[in-house]
Amino acid sequence: MKKLQQTVALGFCTALLPVALAAAPQEGDREFSLSGTGTSDKDFDNSNFGISGDIGWYTSPDLSLGIRQSVSYADIEGEGVTDDAWNGSTRGYANYHFGSGNARPFLGASLGGIYGDNVKESAFAGLEFGLKYYVLESTYILGRAEYQFFFDSGDSAEDNFDDGAWAYVLGVGFNF
Repeated sequence: MKKLQQTVALGFCTALLPVALAAAPQEGDREFSLSGTGTSDKDFDNSNFGISGDIGWYTSPDLSLGIRQSVSYADIEGEGVTDDAWNGSTRGYANYHFGSGNARPFLGASLGGIYGDNVKESAFAGLEFGLKYYVLESTYILGRAEYQFFFDSGDSAEDNFDDGAWAYVLGVGFNF
């Protein structure tokens, strides 16, 4: 019985090996991802949610460049306050991916603009990190965190680095 279990386990691992080795995109491949984020208080009186879509191109198996669009909605209630707000951001990004297996962590940077109802419209730059986990040869689960700092000029970029904001997403992506 133990020999049968070992044989089945070895066969399973051998069958998954081609998926693990094929998970890394190649130069010229493209990627598309769709992610979401959201929060609510315990009574669901104050809630927000957002979506983010990315389209990117691999200039090498490790480096992707692309464009990201995010849109968020907030429904805020409080004593004497009821407000709805839409916000958006558009940015370019560059990500460097590590490894070639199913789990591919990455580090990157972005540059773009933020606009909407309850934000000061401005430019921002950001640093990001995340993980793409390939569940199929060209399909991955994505988790990403970005630290964004906002500025109107070069001087304000340096002054505002400590007053940035975090953005988190969880989603799914595809290479094609």
